[in-house]
Amino acid sequence: MPRGAAARTDSKVKMDGCLSATEFGSAMAQRWKQAREKGDPVTLLLVDLDGLHELNVTHGRDEGDRAINASLAALAKNAKAERWTLGRVGGDEFALLAPGVATEAAFLRADAIRRELDSAMAKALRRGKVTASIGVASSPRDAKSPDDLMRKADLALYAAKDQGGGAVALTPGDDMILKSSYYSSAQLGRLRSLAERMKKKEAVLLREALDDLLHKHERS
Repeated sequence: MPRGAAARTDSKVKMDGCLSATEFGSAMAQRWKQAREKGDPVTLLLVDLDGLHELNVTHGRDEGDRAINASLAALAKNAKAERWTLGRVGGDEFALLAPGVATEAAFLRADAIRRELDSAMAKALRRGKVTASIGVASSPRDAKSPDDLMRKADLALYAAKDQGGGAVALTPGDDMILKSSYYSSAQLGRLRSLAERMKKKEAVLLREALDDLLHKHERS
């Protein structure tokens, strides 16, 4: 659903621990000011549910409400634990404001949240499938104002959706900055060659490798 469209707030959608779009905008301006006065970074995570519209059309709005409620519960739990601010900024779009959290830490946390959301929705749904995409943007790296931070997080979310959904992405142009902090030029060259050979994006291959590593050690 487009930004600014009215979110469903009937009795089947539970908004506990989640601000409305207007409330979130006000809270974001306040938290931004507080963080900037301290010289702390401010990170915004935009979460979109992939395939919710198709689920509603194919299996009915009750299934869509189950996906939304499962997502809200998981996001509210994380927001409370991290002392972040959660808002519903569209029908299937949510925002998490994380003052004091730098880009790299937020990216890794966002991927863990994405997996939690996918698992929660899979358990809640009786039919169909919905996944989550997350865009991550931070100040001062990406933005100089709250509005700019929202716009950059939107661009990051589009980049995640462009990977096919079920992904986490930074503002376009920052992926290589993040990767170059951890990988050698030789590794990046091999990754680039593999991406070309498999006709996949480098970010997708990195996410697949990270998932394999996490699954390996979770089973041990």
